Amino acid sequence: MPDRVTYEFAMIRLVPKVEREEFLNIGVVVMSRPKKYLGIKFKLDEERITAFSKDVDLALIHEYLKAWQLICQGSPHGGAIGKMDLTSRYRWLVSTRSTMIQCSETHPGLCDDPAQVLEDLWQRYVA
Repeated sequence: MPDRVTYEFAMIRLVPKVEREEFLNIGVVVMSRPKKYLGIKFKLDEERITAFSKDVDLALIHEYLKAWQLICQGSPHGGAIGKMDLTSRYRWLVSTRSTMIQCSETHPGLCDDPAQVLEDLWQRYVA
């Protein structure tokens, strides 16, 4: 078990009507500083989301999430946040906000492969 390293994750939630505090899990973000890994996976299930709330601009939400993807990649197209170090990018993504896209509290763990953790969490809580 010498390859096991720490990681953190948070669920990405869509909160169509912030004042109602109801949400749908739409993705997950995982960070492992020792493995220099920051990954995100998301899905906008149009049928499920519109059944929950017909007022959601899915194209806009998708654009925001694509920006989050660029930030995770450390892409220069991710703006000033995308240029930050890995931990700072993760902390920015999971910070508390009162918008339609929010993250759960962060949760820690140990793993061998953070990309596999991302996939496992995705399958368990989103897919």
